[in-house]
Amino acid sequence: MSKMAKVAYKPIGLGGSIIAASAASAVFKQIWRRVAHEEDAPSALQSEYSLQKVLIAAAIQGLIFAVVKALVERTGAQVFQKLTGAWPGS
Repeated sequence: MSKMAKVAYKPIGLGGSIIAASAASAVFKQIWRRVAHEEDAPSALQSEYSLQKVLIAAAIQGLIFAVVKALVERTGAQVFQKLTGAWPGS
């Protein structure tokens, strides 16, 4: 891919990352509410939660963030390729 195409993709990638983080956060909050029947997920510094519960919340959150990020990045790359003819990752 040309340098110009790489530079042109940077804002798309950045915007996609922001969208992915927001979407993943919203999805995680909804899933946590339904699974744990709690409004907020525990953080590592909240002593009232067991280590097991903190780690489960972190694992679910990490999984959701990784999947949503991959989905948004892949979609952005496909749109970029349709518009420019160049795949941004190659």
